[in-house]
Amino acid sequence: MVNHLGEFISLLVAVSWTFSAWYADKSSRRIGSLPTNVIRLAMATVFLGALLWVSVGKPYPVYADRDTWIWMGLSAMVGYVFGDFCLFNCYLSIGPRFGQLLMTLAPPAAAIAGWALLGESLSWKSAFAMAVTLGGIAISILSRDKDHHFRLTLPLKGILLGVGAGVGQGVGLVLSKVGMEYYNAAVPSGASEATMFMLPFASTMIRAIIGFAGFLLILSLRKDGLPSLGRAVRDGQGMKYASLLTLFGPAVGVSLSLMAVRYANAGIASTLMALTPVLIILPDALINKKRISLKEIAGVAVTMTGVSLFFLL
Repeated sequence: MVNHLGEFISLLVAVSWTFSAWYADKSSRRIGSLPTNVIRLAMATVFLGALLWVSVGKPYPVYADRDTWIWMGLSAMVGYVFGDFCLFNCYLSIGPRFGQLLMTLAPPAAAIAGWALLGESLSWKSAFAMAVTLGGIAISILSRDKDHHFRLTLPLKGILLGVGAGVGQGVGLVLSKVGMEYYNAAVPSGASEATMFMLPFASTMIRAIIGFAGFLLILSLRKDGLPSLGRAVRDGQGMKYASLLTLFGPAVGVSLSLMAVRYANAGIASTLMALTPVLIILPDALINKKRISLKEIAGVAVTMTGVSLFFLL
């Protein structure tokens, strides 16, 4: 177990993110997707501030300069505000099982964004992995009618929202990478080891703060926005779902993912952490009493093969 600690933690991350997807769906259906995101990011900001306070003595991102805030802010707007807005509404349209399947578009989106923004190479291996991933998704969401014409088995709106969620997460990740480089450069050479270790958490806090502000602005511009947030806060069951979403997402999930890549090969860890679409199939079928076809299972298997190739080739 000690020799495979990183791999074990990676599996725990996949399980945590499975619960996160489940409670995101529950919370969005109960109190709405926008109030859920506002509450989730507010709770995450408080949690990360407390974590930084305990570990480095300051409840805020120490040494973060203007460039760090700009790039992390862009990452939050693309990954959280755009990506999570699409994701949570995707859950409402087609459910967390297919929503998580479409989230496997994040690695291809990140690869393309890295090529476009950072000049990273895009090899034929990456292109092959993209093709396999897209092929697996196509198997899951397409079918043939009696005239042998392809048709969608899911609402187009839900599919487009899922695509937006995957692209938002992938591009947001690349923007975060740029922000982290600026953050690392801004930290003085004499900074403590604890400060350096907590940089990813501090960066996540910046994203949570900007994401919270973005969602709150959107909510305030809607006719029933702020009153709906008030009703959500007073909804005990909804707050329970939002709290569990925060626990399994930004708190446990993100923390364990950062820990996993310290003890395991990044490619293997990323592949294991991407198993959420597989892990969510059985509970979704049992609890929601949804039938799972062999075609869907085959589609998930091909998609996960594509994701694995992305990291392991």
